[in-house]
Amino acid sequence: MSAREAMKIAYDSNLDLVKIAPQATPPVCRILDYGKYCFEQTKREKEAKKNQKVVEVKEIRMFSTIDTNDFNTKVNQASKFLKSGDKLKVSVRFRKRAIAHPELGMELLERFKEACSEFGSVEKPAKMEGRSLVMFVSPKASK
Repeated sequence: MSAREAMKIAYDSNLDLVKIAPQATPPVCRILDYGKYCFEQTKREKEAKKNQKVVEVKEIRMFSTIDTNDFNTKVNQASKFLKSGDKLKVSVRFRKRAIAHPELGMELLERFKEACSEFGSVEKPAKMEGRSLVMFVSPKASK
């Protein structure tokens, strides 16, 4: 029907003429209460937003000369983060002359990977970035 007829019908019934699909040929319109339509639209968007899970990237920093108890504490923190569904950025920092031995950091990250293997898997392998060695770990899919 023509736009004028549709506008007249909408005006007579005290409602609005709303274009639902303006890019279609011919454009698709609907006669409805526009205020109620906007309210329902925002309500649907809020509901969709509620169901989303925002994944954060948590960082765990270690030094190449870390002791065993400190290492175990870091592994426990990492397991908590991975269980809650967050991604991990594990970095080993090198101070002063320790940068001459990056293999110590690689060994440390290998131990860390083994310790966290039941909670997460390596997303990006270890890589040098400046004075630190960085590895990304993502949580395993929950069943």
